[in-house]
Amino acid sequence: MSILNRNLTNKIRFVLDQLLPPILRDSKTLMRILIGILYKDAALDFMNFKEKAPFLTDEEYKAIYAKVAHANIDRETDCNKESIQTIIENIAGSSVLEVATGRGYLANKIAEKNYTVSATDMIIDPEVRHKYPRVHFEEAFVENLPYADKTFDTVVCTHCLEHVRDIPACMQELRRVAKKRLIIVVPMQRPYKYTFDLHINFFPYTHSFLQAITFPKKQHCDVIKCIELKGDIYYQEEIYA
Repeated sequence: MSILNRNLTNKIRFVLDQLLPPILRDSKTLMRILIGILYKDAALDFMNFKEKAPFLTDEEYKAIYAKVAHANIDRETDCNKESIQTIIENIAGSSVLEVATGRGYLANKIAEKNYTVSATDMIIDPEVRHKYPRVHFEEAFVENLPYADKTFDTVVCTHCLEHVRDIPACMQELRRVAKKRLIIVVPMQRPYKYTFDLHINFFPYTHSFLQAITFPKKQHCDVIKCIELKGDIYYQEEIYA
């Protein structure tokens, strides 16, 4: 299992996606070797995921993530340091929901600042619940969050939308449970057939992200910020009644 922080993997991704010619970057032979070195027995799951994802049930989707969980890069969070700092600096109100919490690292960082924090993911490891007792964890898909409308002052969702099959449905849920502010972080990444992750959506530019997330016909939110942040896109909007 590899232990690489997000700032380093962003640099590696930049070299592969921006500097490697597309004819090599999309080469099944080359990428099978590189992904095989990193993920070994789970390499084919990563190689084939993009083609399978649209046809999987929720349970099948969840099962694949459970299968490859221990084959992935072993790090506490997918967020880089700059994103974590910016998120914490821009939380509004006292209650926070982190959607797609992963190993709970960011949720706990926010809880340490004396916010009331809940966190969801489709799989919550029991060790995560034990490690971060200040956070209330709940297993849930982002498309169906188990909370009433406007439950949380701030909703945070990082490194999630690149994985989901229905971005508009996810955005509707994120906005539904947010009372004041929504913060989203996604990786800036070019679309290639073979990648070192289970991503099915790609946002190479800030405008690519804005086009993908869609906005309500009756505008109940204002875009405050959408910027590049050390290899990621940081997005922030205000929610209104």
